[in-house]
Amino acid sequence: MKSARLLVKEDRCSGEDRNRISQWGPVCSLLVPVSSTQAQWGRALSGTFQWPQISQSLACGGSEQIPGIDVQWNRKYHTTNKKIKIAALRMYTSCVEKTDFEEFFLRCQMPDTFNSWFLITLLHVWMCLVRMKQEGRSGKYMCRIIVHFMWEDVEQRGRVMGVNSYILKKNMILMTNNFYAAILGYDEGILSDDHGLAAALWRTFFNQKCEDPRQLELLVEYVRKQMQYLDSMNGEDLLLTGEVSWRPLVEKNPQSVLKPHSPTYNDEGL
Repeated sequence: MKSARLLVKEDRCSGEDRNRISQWGPVCSLLVPVSSTQAQWGRALSGTFQWPQISQSLACGGSEQIPGIDVQWNRKYHTTNKKIKIAALRMYTSCVEKTDFEEFFLRCQMPDTFNSWFLITLLHVWMCLVRMKQEGRSGKYMCRIIVHFMWEDVEQRGRVMGVNSYILKKNMILMTNNFYAAILGYDEGILSDDHGLAAALWRTFFNQKCEDPRQLELLVEYVRKQMQYLDSMNGEDLLLTGEVSWRPLVEKNPQSVLKPHSPTYNDEGL
């Protein structure tokens, strides 16, 4: 059975050598549940993130006619959605490829396990969801696709690590429940003071087993500066590219996380 650290290293190496889109297969096909496990996820996720209710032909850019909707507008709508799906894939990929998992394992004293990988990934996915929900309908649609890619990745990694299919299926149901509990807890924490955020991280990220307050302080600071950094990014750029860069867990230059000032131009545009 492979460790989570080995999976992270393999994923980073493979990302340099192949196209991430082709690795995941056709983006449109991933939006339709294709297994009993995914069908259960669809029911479990119905509370907050609805599965996109579109037909296979429309999802893949087909020409299915919808009464009362202009064909040209229909094509433009699905072209836009396709771009958002690709951007969502890139954003989720940023959560797993641009995060230093080994540093989290070391500084937070986390075991090198699949569950630790999931907790770290979940934290970064949540921060992306918070940011993209600020971008209106397109941002909320992107959130649903990011969550879908996350569960696809979790299932694939579980299989690679040799987890029994029956156990994996049961774990997926449990992880789905933990996911929504974490989202609610983190949302409440980020809107509260540092004590409230620390409590949410202690319950979810550390599973109520953190005995070193310095670890909680480090993670609270990490989340705060990360959210500030995400807020400084242009929303339209995120919807188009999905590219996210993460600040290091331990910041060498704290001033560098401050939101940059908008540039000033003279009459000549320079």
